[in-house]
Amino acid sequence: MTQKLFGTDGVRGTANTYPMTAENALRIGAAAGRHFRRDGSNGHRVVIGKDTRLSGYMIENALTAGLTSTGMNVLLLGPVPTPAVGFLTRSMRADLGIMISASHNGHQDNGIKFFGPDGFKLSDEAEAEIEAIIAGEIALAQPANIGRAKRIDDARGRYVEYAKTTLPKGNLFSGMKVVVDCANGAAYQVAPQVLWELGAEVIQIGVTPNGKNINLECGSTHPRVCAAKVLETGADLGITLDGDADRLIVIDERGQIADGDQIMALFAERWAAEQRLQDGVLVATVMSNLGLERFLDGRGLRLERTSVGDRYVVERMRQGGWNLGGEQSGHIVMTDYATTGDGLIAALQFMAVLAESGKPASMLTRCFDPVPQLLRNLRYMPGVDLLAETKVIAAIDAGRDALAGRGRLLIRKSGTEPLVRVMAECEDEGLMVRVVGDIIAEMESVAA
Repeated sequence: MTQKLFGTDGVRGTANTYPMTAENALRIGAAAGRHFRRDGSNGHRVVIGKDTRLSGYMIENALTAGLTSTGMNVLLLGPVPTPAVGFLTRSMRADLGIMISASHNGHQDNGIKFFGPDGFKLSDEAEAEIEAIIAGEIALAQPANIGRAKRIDDARGRYVEYAKTTLPKGNLFSGMKVVVDCANGAAYQVAPQVLWELGAEVIQIGVTPNGKNINLECGSTHPRVCAAKVLETGADLGITLDGDADRLIVIDERGQIADGDQIMALFAERWAAEQRLQDGVLVATVMSNLGLERFLDGRGLRLERTSVGDRYVVERMRQGGWNLGGEQSGHIVMTDYATTGDGLIAALQFMAVLAESGKPASMLTRCFDPVPQLLRNLRYMPGVDLLAETKVIAAIDAGRDALAGRGRLLIRKSGTEPLVRVMAECEDEGLMVRVVGDIIAEMESVAA
């Protein structure tokens, strides 16, 4: 079945327009409830978390109505990070977990992400089954079997306590000054609290959400804000999260930015030395820098690449029995601790290395020299297939020929936005710029 509603990571779109309308969210909730309540019995439960977007209220209420209409009992968590939903789905023995968030997007967008009872995101097959139910007639529960809704007041506290258990006891970060940018998003309360309880001196930014400022000139997509604050305050490091706190970007004491590739390189090397890295494998996507792959090769480790999306990283990790993976964008997946990317727990692990080593952050965030990489995006109109055009195909083939043996070329459609992404890597930056420019020019001529 061809999926039309679900993208790379659940359902996403502009709030109050299809597919992110209250009407459609209600139907999605009802279909998900029917999918997970196939036996018709009562007692099934779903946890729902959200970030701080204004539209989260609307989507939360609509999902709740749809879920209860098919007999599911709903546990409302309020604003919590996406990984907290994965954790609490499993911890609270729920049949389903839902996170309402559009991750790093602006407030005008929203999304619906699903977790299974094991705390992992749903497979493509499960999402396709839910989509098939949405397309048909959804069987509602009998009046006596309609579900209930209950707000869980201590959801954040449960996650805070769990996050701290991933580290040894004690004030591990005593004497450490850290800037934390919560992107005015889901972690605006939990991240500063965890860091403070572990002994750090915490300087907070991006912790005043108003429903419309999530990811606005802050967070992991705007790390320069955190970098400036690190330099201004003389902090030991900065950590920046995105709107739903499943991504992490680290800032060293010099204000330099370290992306997910550098963080994964550090963890992989240390875990391998401690014999914790399963089979010597790190799982990352096709977007990760060639320099990371060379770094791992030089240490007898292996990079396993997947399609873009932390869900695909996790699926490959589970298939291979591997415990470390992630994305260049900052998703760091450590299945020893979490079922999905967790920006806060990844930050805690980095800070633990910092505290243990006694080295400045700048010595830990530059594990390898990245190969020059250029990424350009081109927005297209729905219904237009730029990658099927003869002129575009020819330009892509010519670019691959030019880079053969010297670098990489990756062309893909975004799974969350109407964008075509053109990425190239090559030590010859002039060649790289020319190849990407030629492809973008052909796409623009077709899209005009």
